[in-house]
Amino acid sequence: MSGGRRGADMFEVTPGMRRLAASVLGMQAIVVALFTPVAIAVSHIDTTVAVSVGIGLAVLCVLVAGMLKRPYGYIAGSFVQLLTIATGFLVPTMFVLGVLFAALWITAIFVARRVEGATKR
Repeated sequence: MSGGRRGADMFEVTPGMRRLAASVLGMQAIVVALFTPVAIAVSHIDTTVAVSVGIGLAVLCVLVAGMLKRPYGYIAGSFVQLLTIATGFLVPTMFVLGVLFAALWITAIFVARRVEGATKR
């Protein structure tokens, strides 16, 4: 029975984890919003596609940041990371930025959990 509890503890949302993850998503929203003019001017992507992807993903980052009080918010945030990496098919530089934000996302979750776990002792 304790094995089931351990699984529940893995997804316990801590205040520090929420703050760091929300910070990552906030900065990510700015970067993906700025993806829009780059996609139009540099990569010559259709304006409708660029605006839909860039602004849509930026809004999604903000919405997911608001969902971080619950464990499903972190699943949604991980999906946002995958979508950000996928924008690299439109603007190749976004592959690098998407992987960078995914690394920051993972780091934010694990570092916050480790720091808060150490301070609980």
